[in-house]
Amino acid sequence: MFESAEIGHAIDKETYDAEVPALREALLEAQFELKQQSRFPVIVLINGIEGAGKGETVKLLNEWMDPRLIEVRTFDQQTDEELARPPAWRYWRALPSKGRMGVFFGNWYSQMLQGRVHGQFKDAVLDQAINGAERLEKMLCDEGALIFKFWFHLSKKQMKARLKSLKDDPLHSWKISPLDWQQSQTYDRFVRFGERVLRRTSRDYAPWHIIEGVDPNYRSLAVGKILLEGLQNALKAKTLGRQTNIAPLGESIDGRSLLGSLDMTLRLDKNDYQEQLIVEQARLAGLLRDKRMRRHALVAVFEGNDAAGKGGAIRRVAAALDPRQYRIVPIAAPTEEERAQPYLWRFWRHIPARGKFTVFDRSWYGRVLVERIEGFCSQADWMRAYGEINDFEEQLHDAGVVVVKFWLSIDEQTQLERFQEREQIPFKRFKITEEDWRNRDKWDAYSEAVGDMVDRTSTEVAPWTLVEANDKRWARVKVLRTINEALEAAFKKDKK
Repeated sequence: MFESAEIGHAIDKETYDAEVPALREALLEAQFELKQQSRFPVIVLINGIEGAGKGETVKLLNEWMDPRLIEVRTFDQQTDEELARPPAWRYWRALPSKGRMGVFFGNWYSQMLQGRVHGQFKDAVLDQAINGAERLEKMLCDEGALIFKFWFHLSKKQMKARLKSLKDDPLHSWKISPLDWQQSQTYDRFVRFGERVLRRTSRDYAPWHIIEGVDPNYRSLAVGKILLEGLQNALKAKTLGRQTNIAPLGESIDGRSLLGSLDMTLRLDKNDYQEQLIVEQARLAGLLRDKRMRRHALVAVFEGNDAAGKGGAIRRVAAALDPRQYRIVPIAAPTEEERAQPYLWRFWRHIPARGKFTVFDRSWYGRVLVERIEGFCSQADWMRAYGEINDFEEQLHDAGVVVVKFWLSIDEQTQLERFQEREQIPFKRFKITEEDWRNRDKWDAYSEAVGDMVDRTSTEVAPWTLVEANDKRWARVKVLRTINEALEAAFKKDKK
């Protein structure tokens, strides 16, 4: 894989000086058009052998292009804030917005390679990391991102020659870092595992570009031309992103549905409700104060029919807790800032640290519900979102986050009665809008979408709980009890 990057590529100074002005002008024009269109972000991943010119090349690109539109990020040791969250969180919050370019040193490939080279984990963990990187990049590309992946390479002989030359030069010996000496000892393992990573993650939507790093003129022109060609092609394209093969959705041949099978007659009388509510609230308060909670975070997702009682259920959960322990995140239509990012970005940045609890009033499931029904995204977008959401929730689970998801379900008649009640009571009128009435006309479409959502995203690590919510008392107690049982189950697993 690296043979062509070890043959001694070089560009003479005269040729270099002749080509740079036109290349720089074209890069600036492409960068300006990228900003003007603001259709997609550009992500540049920098990896490879130490001393192969990674930093020098990026520095030069900042000189050739407008540095105000380039965000260079270096991911070194994880901070305490980052360690308290899933591994991908630090990358998600650093993603460039549409029209901008982000250059990532020490990215997800750096982390997996260093860990494997230094024996921190075995091949199985490396393979999991590779699969995770593939899924992340596929999602980013599906969302419209343009990804460049550069591997700057030196042969073992070239690396040793560079180190010897710098060591013998008093004026430049300072350029040798401890990492250079370290990699000279682990070169063979680094290249072996690097080849494995590149082979498995070079895809048509995000291919690797291997750049020989001995000659600065060659590597600079090579990287510049690759960036220019990729930018120009993407700017000319009408749309960006991968095509998704759309699998047909399953249809019920007997007319039965998941929501239709719920027993909507379930109820609690007032006395039983008050007693059980107090018990479950006290139970939740104790669980969140438990020292075992230090290993976990808690995320509760509330979805449901309009007027199903999500707000009331959330208030009964919050009433059990110290306000410093939890945060409620209401989800509405995305802002301009949020539309400039992949759709999961706005949820990643609200993931709680260990020991904390976040409630999402509506959530990432809007992609497969309202966006699907209202036509705000294509069928390809919402079909692939099922897998992306499952992957997102699996990452949360693997990081110790307990995820509980509720669909509060009511029947059409109950919804009608609650809508009419809201119109008659002054302090409830703000809860009812024309959009709520309009959504009633799409009841069947939403029911079908909910069934698909549950079928495709109710997993072992993040199952859905369907709540019979015709009776608000029953729904509130069931929500609290489900959260408590999920936390107790997570604590129990900690002992194993």
